[in-house]
Amino acid sequence: MTLSIIIVNWNVKPLLERCLKSIFDHGKGLNLEIIVIDNNSKDGSQEFLKALSQKKDNLHIIFNNANLGFAKANNLGIAQAQGEYILLLNPDTEILDGALQKTVKFLEQNEDCGIIGCQLVGIDGKIQPSVRNFPTVLSHALIFLKLHLVLPQLKIFRNYFIYDFSYTKRDEVDQVMGAFLMTKRSVIKEIGLLDENFYLWFEEVDFCKRIKDGGWKIIYYPEAKVLHHGSQSFRQILPVSRQRIYNKSAIYYFQKYCPGYAWYLILLSPISLFLSAVIQICPFLENWRDKHGARYTRSRNGLV
Repeated sequence: MTLSIIIVNWNVKPLLERCLKSIFDHGKGLNLEIIVIDNNSKDGSQEFLKALSQKKDNLHIIFNNANLGFAKANNLGIAQAQGEYILLLNPDTEILDGALQKTVKFLEQNEDCGIIGCQLVGIDGKIQPSVRNFPTVLSHALIFLKLHLVLPQLKIFRNYFIYDFSYTKRDEVDQVMGAFLMTKRSVIKEIGLLDENFYLWFEEVDFCKRIKDGGWKIIYYPEAKVLHHGSQSFRQILPVSRQRIYNKSAIYYFQKYCPGYAWYLILLSPISLFLSAVIQICPFLENWRDKHGARYTRSRNGLV
């Protein structure tokens, strides 16, 4: 088996249908399998998957009885994967012609590459930001206070979000977005699975950091293009709940890598929850945040 594609689904059946169709249409010539982990969807996804798996021999389904989050669900898929290369793919993506073949070929030809990410294009045809530098405690203290939305041009945000990154050129980066993240079985064998202490957010940041610390390169590869609808699953979660999950993941990440400074974020967490509550009860503020912050802060799972 050359490639195993792992997709975690939660209540996005129409997008999942398009995602799977795009893989079947554009994965020809590759010996691949698709493993879909459904996190207890209630929108007809499970019925659709059961019917489709009867027609597709290379489609395997894992049904969870609860929403286990991103890291744990992906690890269930990785544990069953048979491919030499493993792609973590969001269900709100659509593979475009040649993307899978190009990224597999690049990994085959570059032994020092541990992760490859592609160019993500929105339904409006615009390239989406998908790479960042590794976070710092200060950058996230300011993000907890929502200052990235009102003072986005501060140097610390320019450095973290890499506003001037050229998305038309291949480059080595710190991290790529988890919407399309391809790695090697040999790399996972050496550095381990995703850290399941992350329910959502930061699991791919941690994964990228462990791989880079292990001596591999992380490559942004614009020659491969994927359509990305973006942030669909977790728009179903209210802003305060999203913020609570984000804060927990951020704090755990810095406890892991900067244990002497993570307490700053612990102190700021109640303030960030209060600000999110204000946004939640004031629809015009949420609309302003989505419009103003999208250019800089859109992540795999929405704005925070």
